[in-house]
Amino acid sequence: MKAPLASLLWRSLRVYQVFGANTDVGKTVFTTLLGRTAKRRWNDERVTFLKPVSTGSADEADDNHIRRFAEGVAHKTLFQYDIPVSPHTAALASGQPIPSDDALLAKCRSFAAECAAQGRGWLFVETAGGVHSPGPSGNTQADLYIPLRTPTVLIGDSRLGGISQTISAFESLRLRGYDVESIMLFQDAKYENYQYLSEYFAKHHGVPVTSMMSPPARVEDGKEDAAAMSDYYGNKECEDVSADVLEHLDRRHDERIASIESLAAKAHQHIWYPFTQQSLVGTKDIMTIDSAHGDYFQTLMPGKATADEPVLRSSFDGSASWWTQGLGHSNPQLTLAAAYAAGRYGHVMFASAVHQPAMALAQLLLEGMQNPRLNRVFFSDNGSTGTEVAVKMGLRAARVRYGWGTEERLGVLGLKGGYHGDTIGAMDMAEPCAFNEKVEWYEGKGFWFDYPTVLCIDGRWSVTVNQGLSKDIGDGQSYTSLSDIFDVEGREERGEHHRYEEYITKTLAALQERGQKFGSLIIEPIVLGAGGMELVDPLFQRTLVKVVRRSPHLFRTSDDAAPKDEKDWSGLPVIFDEVFTGLYRLGRFTPSSFLGVHPDISVHAKLLTGGLVPLCTTLASEHIFDVFSSNDKTDALLHGHSYTAHPIGCQVALESVKEMQAMEQRGDWAWAKNQGWTSSANAPSTLGADRVWSSWPRDFVQDLSHNTRRVSGAWALGSVLAIHLRDAAGTGYSSNAAQGLREALAKGKDSRDGGPWNVHSRVLGNVLYVMTSQTTSETSVRQIADLLKQSLA
Repeated sequence: MKAPLASLLWRSLRVYQVFGANTDVGKTVFTTLLGRTAKRRWNDERVTFLKPVSTGSADEADDNHIRRFAEGVAHKTLFQYDIPVSPHTAALASGQPIPSDDALLAKCRSFAAECAAQGRGWLFVETAGGVHSPGPSGNTQADLYIPLRTPTVLIGDSRLGGISQTISAFESLRLRGYDVESIMLFQDAKYENYQYLSEYFAKHHGVPVTSMMSPPARVEDGKEDAAAMSDYYGNKECEDVSADVLEHLDRRHDERIASIESLAAKAHQHIWYPFTQQSLVGTKDIMTIDSAHGDYFQTLMPGKATADEPVLRSSFDGSASWWTQGLGHSNPQLTLAAAYAAGRYGHVMFASAVHQPAMALAQLLLEGMQNPRLNRVFFSDNGSTGTEVAVKMGLRAARVRYGWGTEERLGVLGLKGGYHGDTIGAMDMAEPCAFNEKVEWYEGKGFWFDYPTVLCIDGRWSVTVNQGLSKDIGDGQSYTSLSDIFDVEGREERGEHHRYEEYITKTLAALQERGQKFGSLIIEPIVLGAGGMELVDPLFQRTLVKVVRRSPHLFRTSDDAAPKDEKDWSGLPVIFDEVFTGLYRLGRFTPSSFLGVHPDISVHAKLLTGGLVPLCTTLASEHIFDVFSSNDKTDALLHGHSYTAHPIGCQVALESVKEMQAMEQRGDWAWAKNQGWTSSANAPSTLGADRVWSSWPRDFVQDLSHNTRRVSGAWALGSVLAIHLRDAAGTGYSSNAAQGLREALAKGKDSRDGGPWNVHSRVLGNVLYVMTSQTTSETSVRQIADLLKQSLA
């Protein structure tokens, strides 16, 4: 979904979508029976039939059938095409503009909202053809209608082969997150599909299957045929069976709303939330998510909705679900990849074994990184454990080369505010901070450099230096564009890196003088995430890596073995924690390409699986790998997880990474790259400073930065937007400066066709960040940008 679109859920209106297991299975007959019976049994309520897309002669259109045989049932067709073929072919042949999926869904939602406003009633939305019959755009209906999240009545196939067709249709809907509440089909004495399907769905899915006597065969004489159908619809057995189904659907509608509304209270009693001080959280503060699609959650509206108000609203997933979302929630492509691997493998153990998804993913990542150093892939469950694996590799390599004994205490070099995960080992790689200061086993092991950051301040792109650091490297500097800042080679040619070199070298020499030993340099390239969404001057990080590599004398105490070749590490093993910033989050496959330096070890998670399942990979050089090789098993990297190289995760990751690479090759982000993120005339370099871009328009970011009363600076890169707000009491994780802006975004607004929507966002102290996925549309970005500007104003 490309624009906010709230699900079709009101107290007053019971909405059900009618899908067919195949063409000509009787969808319109069943819908007519349900509509007629609903009107007779709930006579004071409005009953409506909606056909979003209809093909064939208008005289024989389904709404005409409703008009003729379901008196009192309102009816509407949104798009009527005269040619009796598949909707995508009919739409193309019509010569009319082909409606987009978004436009079609918006019309459906708008019509349903009108029905809800007219009082309590029923709305039956009938699809065209089978579950996978294409809509006008060419996308299959099973995919097209996902955002509406409408509970479904599936019309089964009573003919030869109908058992398979019905089960296949059900599974297609189920895989896409549809709630199939009832299955209906005609009776057929010859095949008796009903009997098998009834037992099958009762056993495996608990979905009721209802059979109905078949309608009379069609005859040529129109009046005779109409009379026969009138008798059929008037049959008491047909009405009684339909009434039973309607009673079930009515009950399920009420149960769904009751369940959604009770979740927050139950969660408040029993759930222990991450990163949350729950003493400050009440039931009303808990967001209830009914479903998700694309960039949006479907969430419970605050307060108790009246009968004609929507129960759910559309909430933009502003944190990309903690930085994992890449290809949109409930992406059918990823869902099917997961189902395939689950069906083929489930989970299989991985020690001294291999399966195709793991091997294919390893090769894809190594090729995509374009890093001549990397040659090995280690699988784990998440970014935190992946960084622990990385530092185990790095520390061992340094210990062996420099001949340090196991009694020597080794630390890491990193950056202030750098954060690599919440497991104990990962925490020890970070300086003391709010995340670890009250963790009993925390022992910060390392030294963390201060650094200059990048912000757009009052319309100017600047490298900023805090007061404490300025005495070492001097003041900051303004640039014409963000691309100029990322032109690290050009800046080196102008000698801008010299002050960084002096500061880093002097600091390392002082650390050596104090006798401290280090086993690795670990950094989050370009952006520090949990540490406050700090965009680090890329020239500083590039210089840090280069100084470490050319200064082994600052880490060892004697003449030790030199690097074996240009692919071997020098000084210290360099680890890039790309869990957050990697795999197109910042617009490129790897953020190391911004820096023009290759790590010896890199860690990848988050976008790796497009937000569907947990998985992490730690990539390492052959030289790092060789350190662990010997005839002694205890020299091995004794690290692993029960779900190492989980086949489902590997298959989903393979699909996710391939799709993002294809999006880059197709130019799917051209609209974002053309939003003013162009280099100045003197900026382009071999590192591609001219390819610095963001989903967020440059002019919008600069406009935000002009709001100097509230904003101390802002930046955007790739899918990430960060707004640093002023706080007289001080910045950092404990600041509450961003809370007001977050609350303003959460209030949201209403759209004419899509219904109520808002933005769910997260804050890091005085920083509010909003993140798109890699599939977010320009329309959505501009809608959210407008809401942000209004909220700040």
